[in-house]
Amino acid sequence: MSASSTVMASPTVYNGPTFWERLWRLSGINFILFAVIAYVLYGSQPHVGASADAVAAFYSGHSTRILIAAFVSGMGILNLLWFVAALRATFADKGLDGWGAAVTIASAMVGGLFLLLLTIPAALAVSIAGSGNATLISGLNDFAWAGLVLTSFPRAMLIMAGSFGLWRSRLISDAQFGLGVAAIVLVLLGGAAWMRGGFFAPDGMYSRIISPIIGLVWVLAVSSVLVRRSPATRAGW
Repeated sequence: MSASSTVMASPTVYNGPTFWERLWRLSGINFILFAVIAYVLYGSQPHVGASADAVAAFYSGHSTRILIAAFVSGMGILNLLWFVAALRATFADKGLDGWGAAVTIASAMVGGLFLLLLTIPAALAVSIAGSGNATLISGLNDFAWAGLVLTSFPRAMLIMAGSFGLWRSRLISDAQFGLGVAAIVLVLLGGAAWMRGGFFAPDGMYSRIISPIIGLVWVLAVSSVLVRRSPATRAGW
């Protein structure tokens, strides 16, 4: 009788809001894992101004790896959106729906731009790189680097809305909020990475590595705050 009761009761765990809320709070960590795996799989994309032959050789020679990385990246974007949904629910529970709306809008912009940037290498790997159209091949490769720079603005908005919302919710300290503000400024600075070469170019160290790492560290920090937080007082899930 007790075993039967246990079997009947177990589905309620998955039907309750606490299970889903905790699951989506962990989505930020899942996003980081997918992002790292995709970065390793994708490899080193040809730099701005690379010859059409070099670009075609990269996308044609590593097409399978690039397409797998695109799939993994897509999974990462899904987890990023669920992470933001958990953040928005947290703000709503505190009565800060304005900041919740801001993180929702910013995440939609980030997700949309990332999906666009995933489409370009996927299309190159599937067929465009083998078409022999040198102008199109080189242009799409450079377009992808320019798109990476422009993602700095919605990424900075996401960090801003999330940091201010957590601070207003009293879920982070003033010192942690200060680190969040620093992250906003540093990521926003990446939107000015238009030098023709070197550290501050679209394909330079800052835009390609430093700015994304700042964003990943912020997601990890916020995820730890959400995971440690007690369940919401109202059923957001």
